[in-house]
Amino acid sequence: MAHEIINISVARRAAEQLSKHDPLLGAVIETAGLCTIKPHKNYYESLVGSIISQQLSVKAADTIEKRFVALFGNIFPTPEQIAAKEVDELKSAGLSTQKANYIRDLALHVIDGRVRFNHLDELTNDEIIAELTAVKGIGVWTVHMFLMFCMGRTDVLATGDLGIRNGIKKLYGLETIPTPLDIEELAANNQWHPYETIACWYIWHSLDNKPAI
Repeated sequence: MAHEIINISVARRAAEQLSKHDPLLGAVIETAGLCTIKPHKNYYESLVGSIISQQLSVKAADTIEKRFVALFGNIFPTPEQIAAKEVDELKSAGLSTQKANYIRDLALHVIDGRVRFNHLDELTNDEIIAELTAVKGIGVWTVHMFLMFCMGRTDVLATGDLGIRNGIKKLYGLETIPTPLDIEELAANNQWHPYETIACWYIWHSLDNKPAI
């Protein structure tokens, strides 16, 4: 099954469709221009980075990731290299015990084939969520960000993201923060599909609060 991946032409079609069917989002699009998400294939590095960055500022996460890579001679480590390190060695980079264990768990999943990056492009979003959330420390939100910013999938609706919920509340003048079901209904009513990812990008842009992965 082929999945449409974000590129300039896709971003242009998305902007046209979203502007046509959702005037409030259209106003954001007019200011923001085309979505600038650039998919890449550094799947493993992105997931390690996402574990490191959980509940940290961008600056703090960047500092710890540089120290982490420095443990391996400043070359991003293979899963086998990570698995060979003791948790205390990983913690010396500034990782918590929990995060060090999460990164080792990801490495072990890759080593034994429970996570296979070379077939993710062939899977549905739900299948990717199921495979990756089996790793300790990787939840649905993390996989949504991975699908959006790393794989460039166009049709991911990040209903659990607080920025999306706050942004929708503000942009659409809602009295309360929307629930995931509220967001799904709003997306359907405003014909976001198949460009939910790009709609979310514009919601983040409206708050100047785009997540990093």
